[in-house]
Amino acid sequence: MKFLERFYTPNRYTVMLAGICALILTMGIARYSFTPMIPYMQEQTGMSESLAGWLAGWSYIGYLCGLFMVWLMRDLRLKDYFFRYGLFIAVFTTAIMAFHDHRLVWYLSRFFAGISTALGFMLSTGLVLKWLIHNNEREEMGMHFAGAGVGIVVGALVVDYAANSLFGGLNWRGQWFALAAVGTLLLVPAFLMMPMPKSEQIEEAINIDRTTEPSSRWLILLTIAYICAGFSNTVNITFTSLITEYIPLEKQGTIMWMFVGFAAAPAPFVWDRIARRTGYLNSIRAAFATNIASNFLMTAGDSYFAISLSSVLFGFAFMGIVSLTLTIIGNKYRYRATQVMAQLTLGYCIAQIISPIIAGQIAEISGSFNLALFTVSGIMLLGMLCLSLMKRE
Repeated sequence: MKFLERFYTPNRYTVMLAGICALILTMGIARYSFTPMIPYMQEQTGMSESLAGWLAGWSYIGYLCGLFMVWLMRDLRLKDYFFRYGLFIAVFTTAIMAFHDHRLVWYLSRFFAGISTALGFMLSTGLVLKWLIHNNEREEMGMHFAGAGVGIVVGALVVDYAANSLFGGLNWRGQWFALAAVGTLLLVPAFLMMPMPKSEQIEEAINIDRTTEPSSRWLILLTIAYICAGFSNTVNITFTSLITEYIPLEKQGTIMWMFVGFAAAPAPFVWDRIARRTGYLNSIRAAFATNIASNFLMTAGDSYFAISLSSVLFGFAFMGIVSLTLTIIGNKYRYRATQVMAQLTLGYCIAQIISPIIAGQIAEISGSFNLALFTVSGIMLLGMLCLSLMKRE
């Protein structure tokens, strides 16, 4: 890295590119690619809905462990080390899904993929934000968070292309290897272009002024609201492709997941502009309402147009909720933003563990995801109430 710094001077766009590549790898490939893979694995391996839910749950358990790791980290150099270490974990855990069809292997893969996602998402966000602050750049993170949406699109495209076009069509093992190969390509710019923290940045992080931070009640209400969003987001993130097949719109699950990504990619930019006019809390509430609308549309419609619109609305809403919430945390807490983001996301992750497991079992018994979608929509209403109460703080 020291050798590279002689030939590479980071700027706003190269640092953002490193963060985007990290998100595409750790979220789009290591984590979210499991969603479009579920129908293929069901067809070729006989994987049940409940097993799919448990695998998603293990991914979120790993994510929770990764968040604890991030929460405990105070040293900026340590964060930088684990960020780079997590990139390699993301590639390895993606490839290992193809090595064996035993569920224990899959559980371990999803668990460590969850750890890599937490490290990649939280630490890349913190490192990019700290670089912007230290270099007196605008602290708008919309471009960075767009990497999550782009990652969804990339993962879906790789899964679809590997199944239908690459070498005449690969089976589920070949699809996972193709995902790992793309992940390896993304690892290079993410690893090399993310600048290492300077000593003066580390010294600044030691002396933190907390007098301008919001009240503890403000943070508690935001945390509860974010947890409520976690219940709804996880059902859609895990089962969008499978819900599409249930309707049924056969062979359209990957396409609908791709629509989620197409809407999620520009969503942070759009929500940033909305927040400038209406304020962050009002914008987050609007994103919650949009998420609820997408859930109801998914249950009420069975046409290609209705499900496509539901997927687009969900992608736009869920990425808005994540980017707006973490951006407001970055603005309010600045130098200790990474720790507060991790603290906030711990509760979100608990919801992510519970939600897919229960939703998968309900769907297997009832033959529909409608009850699960109605339930998480009700939980989202509670989150909107918390956001309204925050205005008094």
